[in-house]
Formats: sequence, C-alpha cells, structure tokens
Amino acid sequence: MPIQRLNHAVLYVRDFAGSVAFYQDVLGFRAVHTMPGRAAFLQAAGSTNDHDLGLFAVGADAPSPAPGSVGLYHLAWEVDTLAELRRIRERLVEAGALVGQSDHLTTKALYAKDPNGIEFEVSWLVPAALLTPELTEASATLPLDLDAEIERYGAQTRGGIGVSIPA
Repeated sequence: MPIQRLNHAVLYVRDFAGSVAFYQDVLGFRAVHTMPGRAAFLQAAGSTNDHDLGLFAVGADAPSPAPGSVGLYHLAWEVDTLAELRRIRERLVEAGALVGQSDHLTTKALYAKDPNGIEFEVSWLVPAALLTPELTEASATLPLDLDAEIERYGAQTRGGIGVSIPA
C-alpha cells in the first residue's frame, strides 16, 4: 500500500506556551486537544486531519540540534492562493519570524522560524495547467517577487491543482 501524504508532524519544543501561541496566532492553527504545559495537538485551518501538528514540551534547558547535524531540516505547509501566501508573509514579518523567500519556479516559498528556532516553509504550488517547460525543466532558486507572481498567476488562483491536489 503506497503512502498517500503526511498526516501530521510532532515537534519537541522548549517554549511550549510561546510555540502554541505562535502556531495559532501567526499561522492560524487551532488547538484540538491539549495537555496543559505538556502537549498540544493543532489542526491547520483548512485541514480535515485529526491534527496536523503536535507540540511536546521538553523544557527550557533542552539543547538545540547543531546546524547541519542529522535531523529534521524543515516542515512545509501549502496554501491555496498567492493572496494567502502574502497574508501569511505579513504575519511572519510582524512576528519577526520570516527568514527567507524563494522562487523555486514551480513553487513560491516563504521560510520562517518558530519560537524554538525550528524552520518551516509555507508555499504555493503552480497548478499543473499553468506549468510550462521553462518551469518544469529548469532547476533554480531565485528571490521571490510575490507582487510579480500575483500579477502573473492572479491572487486567487488555486495552487497545487493537478500537482498536490487531484485535478
């Protein structure tokens, strides 16, 4: 039986309360179950999963992994529209969490860090019907000009159709 998709991720966090607040206030997750001070299970706003993210408290003294060491590099979440990507970028900037923005040709991506320094990505995928050989046959990481991408594809164009979402 082939794997279909990632159902949820679980993170160990030092700043439990700050992490729960960050994922709720900045990215719009909602708590579906909590064990106060110990664990929280969060669901993304557009999700039908039982939960998409689990946060487990490990305490303020827990060490961070060394950059480049074995372990998780980042998580990536997908948004429906470039308008939503722009809205999330504004929230990440307000929170002081945005660390990068990239145009990977077929995806438009924001990179940020949560209160524990855990990196994550929020991206919009070019729908299959709009993919061209120039996009699919090249490999590049360019600076993201979100206004230009909105001009090109439209603010409300649903991303991922025929790519990560069945057509």
